[in-house]
Amino acid sequence: MSRPRHLSRIQLPPRAKSFIPVGYYRDPDYPVRLNYEEYEVFRLLDYEGLTQAEAALIMKVSRPTITRIYERARKKIAQAVTEARQLVIEGGRAFFDGEWYMCERCESHFNNPENEVVKACPLCHCSNIQHINETI
Repeated sequence: MSRPRHLSRIQLPPRAKSFIPVGYYRDPDYPVRLNYEEYEVFRLLDYEGLTQAEAALIMKVSRPTITRIYERARKKIAQAVTEARQLVIEGGRAFFDGEWYMCERCESHFNNPENEVVKACPLCHCSNIQHINETI
């Protein structure tokens, strides 16, 4: 029996929930699903330019785990781009770093660095906000 996986730490939620290709050959019926931890590893390594060891420290997982997650992420992103399929970012075994909220009206994500009670969205000032720090 294998050991249960640790939760990966996510610094901030993705800015978009999905990416949809435009064009004649796109396939809307079968989206490719990218987990939050796959998104975070892809962001840290390719966007931020960190090493796998540095990303492992940030996400609180081992370096070989980062390698496995990164390989899955690259394969899924390549599949979505090559096959013109929607890329959906959701789910996985992760937790957000800090207090994060989402506005249900404008769908923006924001955190709470002062640890005060959040009553409204800082962008649209809507009071319909959702706490999203639950384990994903």
